[in-house]
Order: sequence, then structure tokens, then C-alpha cells
Amino acid sequence: MVLRDGTKGAVTVEILHQRVWLWDGKEAKGHHWHLLVRREINAPNEIKYSLSNASEEVSSLKLAQMQGQRYWVERSFQDGKSHAGLDHYQARGWKAWQHHMALVMMAMLFMLEERVEQQEDYPLLTCSDIETLLAHFLPRRDIDADEVIRQMELRHKKRQASIDSCFNKQQLE
Repeated sequence: MVLRDGTKGAVTVEILHQRVWLWDGKEAKGHHWHLLVRREINAPNEIKYSLSNASEEVSSLKLAQMQGQRYWVERSFQDGKSHAGLDHYQARGWKAWQHHMALVMMAMLFMLEERVEQQEDYPLLTCSDIETLLAHFLPRRDIDADEVIRQMELRHKKRQASIDSCFNKQQLE
């Protein structure tokens, strides 16, 4: 069965779908789930398994399509980590982490909008391409080595003050 169109042609899969009962031994009764096993024709050694609590009348094709959406989720995490700083945070609290994630999501939204807007002229535009273009074309304030060292030392002082503050709080507890 053809699952979807991919960048290198149709993604053709074989699917095994079975309703199964799952019981964790703690609850009074088990639950009916869908077990879906998928193998791509072009990659016969790669088999993907998933469980779904979708309603009973959902078709095998629909379940396979939903399982295939994981690719796009994983792809967005990969782009976020590689090109938008998703994994570059050192937050000590929820507020800082939420601010960082909001900025990452705005950067990802910008990249998505650019890809959509430029799709006709550049259908293969990637987040990496956008990052390279931004690095080249955005105006940059050149600074000398002394200023770089001064800024680094200032960051180090702030970081050390934060570390000292945490240790002082722990000693008071």
C-alpha cells in the first residue's frame, strides 16, 4: 500500500494490523488497542511497531498514516536542535526554559514561513540553507579581540556569581 509521497517517490509499505488486549495487572480489566506493524518495501529490514488507542472503526490505512507522521515530528526536533538552538540552553528554572523555548519556536516559525514563501523558486530550501543565508547577509558588528575577551570575562563573572549564589543557598538550608 502507498502510504504517502516522499521526497524520493512514493513510500510503499506492508502493514500488519491486529486488535490486542493490554492489561497492566493493576487495573480491574484490560484495554483493547490497535497493534500496527509497518515495513517499508524499500527497507525490508526496518520494522516499526506502534500501539494506538484509536477507536475500533479506524482503518489500517489511517493508522499507518498517523504512524508515519512521527517522521515530521522527529524532523522538526532535528531542525530545531541543529539550526534554532533547541538544545542550547542552561536554564535553572521553568521561566527561563519557557522563554528559551518560545524564542526557538519563533525561529522555527520564521524558517517554516520562509520555506513556504520561497517554495516556488527554491523547493528544496532547508533550515540549514536559511541559517547559512542569514549568517552571510545579516549585518554584523565587528569587534576586536579585546572586546571579545571583555565580554567573555563579564559572562564568566556573572556565571561565577550565579554558582556562588546557589552554593550559598544550599549551605543555608
